[in-house]
Amino acid sequence: MSGLTRREFLITAGATGAMFALTGCGDGKQSGGKARVGKSPASVAGKLAVASGKDPAALVAAAVGALGGMSAFVKKDDRVVIKPNAAWARRPEDAATTNPKVLAAIVELCGKAGASEIIVVDHVINRPAEMVLQITGIRPACEREGARVVSAGNENMYRKLTVPGAQILSDEQVISDVLDADVLINVPIGKCHSDTKVSLGMKNLMGVIWSRQPWHSSQSVHQCIAEFCRAVRPTLTILDANRILLTNGPQGPGETKDVGQVIAGADPVAVDAYGATLFGLKPKNVEHIRLAHEYGLGEIDLNKVKMMRV
Repeated sequence: MSGLTRREFLITAGATGAMFALTGCGDGKQSGGKARVGKSPASVAGKLAVASGKDPAALVAAAVGALGGMSAFVKKDDRVVIKPNAAWARRPEDAATTNPKVLAAIVELCGKAGASEIIVVDHVINRPAEMVLQITGIRPACEREGARVVSAGNENMYRKLTVPGAQILSDEQVISDVLDADVLINVPIGKCHSDTKVSLGMKNLMGVIWSRQPWHSSQSVHQCIAEFCRAVRPTLTILDANRILLTNGPQGPGETKDVGQVIAGADPVAVDAYGATLFGLKPKNVEHIRLAHEYGLGEIDLNKVKMMRV
């Protein structure tokens, strides 16, 4: 593999259209028996699960259950990385960071599915990071369920990854834990954003790179987001829309709305397309969602998605 880790090889292969197992037998497995990183089971293709209610943990279980359960994505001894939005020193009720009850439920499901290690990681923006992880409730909630919580605040925690077929991005410094994962679960919270209209799943992946500023100062942050998603594709995206942030995003505080939903799917474009509608937006009018669809990364037309409401 010319020095590439297993995840680096697979996400690059996925971005160039490789849809078969590394062994060539097409069973979605590696020779070591672990689930292919970035490769979701065929049974969830074209499906989007939307769970509604008041209990965040129950909504996670219902949404993931509708897709076949966490064991459809996480296999025994898999190393699972969970990427929340943990950037800001805000309380869960402020809806600027992922609800800790959502994350705790995901960690629990991964553990029951047989994960050997579960890492919850983000590049925390506010400082000190330890204060942020406590205020958001993310560290205590996830550690109670057996996860290791990491703030990727040192550059030596990152490695260079080439972004294939990119016009703006050529490579990025990406959190090593993400590159080394067997399974990557992206867990954004739905909120508005001053630069990109909304911050959902694909935008949340900005939190796995070392420096966001070049993206914001580029000719198009939307194109940077879409291009990066060609290189790093989550195995599963779980959108926390229990409460969403409507104003003063991404940090808040601002006006919030209780939606009472958790949305789960293997298609990052479809998850974001649905998420955009929660803000009264047409998915095609959010540029990075449209571009990601045009890059062949997923379905933007929700009429073509099998919606499972639970």
